[in-house]
Amino acid sequence: MKPACAFFISVLLPALVFGQSLPPAASPTPPPTSDEETIIPTFETQKLARTYILDIPAPRGQITDRTGLPLAQNKVNYNLAISFPTPLDFTDTKAVAFAREKIDKAAKLIGRSIKISDDAILRHYHNRGVLPLEIAQNLSKSEHEAVEDRARDFLVVRPIYVRTYPNGKVAGQIVGYTGKTGRNLDGIIDNHETLWPETEGRDGLEQTFNEMLTGKRGEYKITFDKDGRKTSEKLIKSAVPGNNVITTLDLRLQQLAEKALESKAKRGAIVIVDPTDGDILAMASWPTYDPNLFVPSISAEKFKQLQDDPDIPLLARAFRSAYPPGSTFKVAVGIAALETSAVRPDDLYQCVPGIQIGNLTFHNWKKGDQGALNFVQALTQSCDTWFYQVGIKTGAEPIIEWALKLGFGAKCGIPLRGEAEGRVPNDEYMKATHGRKLLNGDIANLSIGQGDTQTTPLQMAQAMAIIANGGRFYQTRLVRQVQSVDHEIVTAYELREKRSLDVSAATMEQIRTGMIEVVNGSNGTGHEAQLDGVEVAGKTGTAQWGPKNKERTAAWFAGFLPAEEPRYAFAAVYEGDVGSKVHGGTTAAPMIADIFQEIYKGSVSNKRSTRESTQQVRRAQPVEEDASD
Repeated sequence: MKPACAFFISVLLPALVFGQSLPPAASPTPPPTSDEETIIPTFETQKLARTYILDIPAPRGQITDRTGLPLAQNKVNYNLAISFPTPLDFTDTKAVAFAREKIDKAAKLIGRSIKISDDAILRHYHNRGVLPLEIAQNLSKSEHEAVEDRARDFLVVRPIYVRTYPNGKVAGQIVGYTGKTGRNLDGIIDNHETLWPETEGRDGLEQTFNEMLTGKRGEYKITFDKDGRKTSEKLIKSAVPGNNVITTLDLRLQQLAEKALESKAKRGAIVIVDPTDGDILAMASWPTYDPNLFVPSISAEKFKQLQDDPDIPLLARAFRSAYPPGSTFKVAVGIAALETSAVRPDDLYQCVPGIQIGNLTFHNWKKGDQGALNFVQALTQSCDTWFYQVGIKTGAEPIIEWALKLGFGAKCGIPLRGEAEGRVPNDEYMKATHGRKLLNGDIANLSIGQGDTQTTPLQMAQAMAIIANGGRFYQTRLVRQVQSVDHEIVTAYELREKRSLDVSAATMEQIRTGMIEVVNGSNGTGHEAQLDGVEVAGKTGTAQWGPKNKERTAAWFAGFLPAEEPRYAFAAVYEGDVGSKVHGGTTAAPMIADIFQEIYKGSVSNKRSTRESTQQVRRAQPVEEDASD
C-alpha cells in the first residue's frame, strides 16, 4: 500500500546548512577540490583550520489512513538567518553592528519585529559563527515571498522540515503530536550535532511509533583552512526518511464521526469497528484539538488554555474514559440469561413500574404497567424491571462471565497510552470497595448497566462487532502495518481471531431480532437511528454517574448495520451536563443516523424481506426514555 503523498527528498541540498542565497562577490566561497576536503597538519599551529561533520535530521515517516491518505506528514518551512563572513575576525562591537544592520533590514523585509539580544549575537559569533544565526523562524507565505528574491548581503533563507497535520483536528487525539527534543544550540560546535533540533512523538501514534517514524540522519561536511576561510562543503551521507505507519482508520468515516459530534454533542465519543476483522474505522472524541498547535512548538499560554478547558479537549474519551453503559449492557445480560437457560425465548415476565428488592424499590423507566413480555419485547422496550427479575434469576456469575467474553472489563490493546480498562464488578471488587459481596440489589443494577459497571466507547463498539459477526472476537486493530519509504513492509499487524464465544445461533438470533426492533419496531427506543435503504440494529442506554451533587448522564446508542450482513459496528456516547436530562434514543442515536445517512446516501434498500418482525415494523414517533434507561 503506497501513501498518497510522496516523501520529500532526504536532503534539501546545501541550503539546509547555509541557506538559499550566496554571500556577496567580495567574499566568494571557492569551489571545493579534493585537496581542500582534508586539512593536512603542519608544524605550524593552525587554530582556525578545522573540519566539521554535522548531522542532518531526517524527515519523519508519514501516518496515513487505511488507503494511504495522510494524517501526519512533513512540509518545508523557512527560517531567516544571518551568515557571518569568514574568517571570523570581527571585534565584538563590529560583530554586533553587522548583525544589527542585517536584523533591521530583515525586519523591514518581512514586516516583523525581531528581538535578539547582543549577548545572544556574541555567543553565537564566538561559539558557532561559521554557521548561520537564525533571526526569524517559521516564515509565513507572505514573509517568505518578501525575502526569497531579496535575501542578499549575508541574509539567507534556510529551509527545514516540520511536521504538519493536513486534516487539522480530524483524528488529532489518535495521531498525537510531536515536540522538539531540544532548543537551538548556542555553544561550541560539536561534531555530529544536528543542524536544527529534531522532533519526537509526545502523544498518540506519534509517540507509540516514534522509533519507527524517526529516520536516519544524514551527514554534511564543512572544511575551513588555516585562516578560517570555508574551503569546502559536501554532503557525505543522505538522510533516510522514517517509516510510514498505515492505520486502519477510514478518513471519511472519521470526518463524519467528528462532524456528528461537533454538531450534536458538547462532549462525547463515537467508535466504528469493522465486525469482519476488528479494524477500527473511526474513533472520535469531542471536543478535540488541532495537533498543528504543537508545530513547531506550543506556547505555554496556549497549552494552559487546553489544560484548563473544562470540557478537556486533551482527553480522548473514546478509549480513555469509561462510563456506565446503561441499558446497552442488557445485550450481555440477555446472552447470559439465554445461554444458561435461566430464561427461554418465550418465557414471560411482567414489566411492572417497580419491584421490591431487599428494602429498596427498583423502578422501570416507564411509569405504567407494560404487561407480560418475552425477551425480544423486553429488549425492544428496554424494560428495566424485566431485566431486574431475569438478572437475579440468572445470577451474577454468568452475567460477569459473558460480559468478560464480550470484552468488557479489559483493555482492547490498541497501541495508544492511557486506555481505560473499564469495570465489570465482581465479589472481589465489591469486598474491596464496599466491604461486601454482590447482593441482589447489585445484580439488579448490573442487569441494567448501572451501579459500578463501566465501559469505554471502544469496548462497547468491540462488543457490538462480536455480536454482529455471530460471536467471533477479533483482536481490535488500529494499525495495519509499518512500511519503509520504499513501500517494503517493516512490521505487519495481522488479522487475529482471539476466540469464539461459542454462543448458540438461537441466542444470537434473539439478540439480533431484539436490536432490530429497538430501531424499527413500534415500541422501540431507537427510532431516530432509522435509515432509508438500510436496516439498523441497535440498543439505547442512559445512565447516571458521578457524585450526587455533580451527577451527569451518559446517553448511549450502540449496534451494527446492515442488520443482516453487518459491515459496521458502532458505539456513540453523549456526555450530558450536570443535572441535564438526556437520553440515548434522542441524543446518541441521531449522531449515528447522521454518519450513515452519508455513507448509504442513494443506496438501494436492503431491509428485511424474508424475516418477519415479532412486531409490526413501521416508522414511529420516538419513545421518550427516562434517565434510568
